[in-house]
Amino acid sequence: MCEIIFVCTGNTCRSPMAAALAAAIFEREGLKISVSSCGVGAYGNCSASQNAVAAMNLERINLSAHKSRLAASEILENAALVLTMTRAHLSHVKRICPAANAFTLGEYAGIPSDISDPFGGSLDEYCACASQIKNLLENCIEKIRNM
Repeated sequence: MCEIIFVCTGNTCRSPMAAALAAAIFEREGLKISVSSCGVGAYGNCSASQNAVAAMNLERINLSAHKSRLAASEILENAALVLTMTRAHLSHVKRICPAANAFTLGEYAGIPSDISDPFGGSLDEYCACASQIKNLLENCIEKIRNM
């Protein structure tokens, strides 16, 4: 089974929401793809932020068991695809793992844009972020299906 890894900064907001949303979409589409997430500045073993959990609850996705982990070449090198939330994250991934098949999620979806960090924001900001991520994932589902 191939794996897609989502990358953000602290691995408590965007990338865990992206991985959770992707897992739900892939299951709906019958795709056998493993997903995980990490952060370029993550402290290991932190829970997802309260509003990330709440935003995913609204999607009927349970994010309460998430634990953060730091992006490292050992994690990234075997992934079929690495999708980052920003160009800065992509630059970091390419620096620590030059062989990674990595893109920003927006770039991969054909809508080049960074995904703003909702950290510390309201539930509405987290929901808007989750909606942006979900739309980008939906836009690249055929590309992922044909990996």
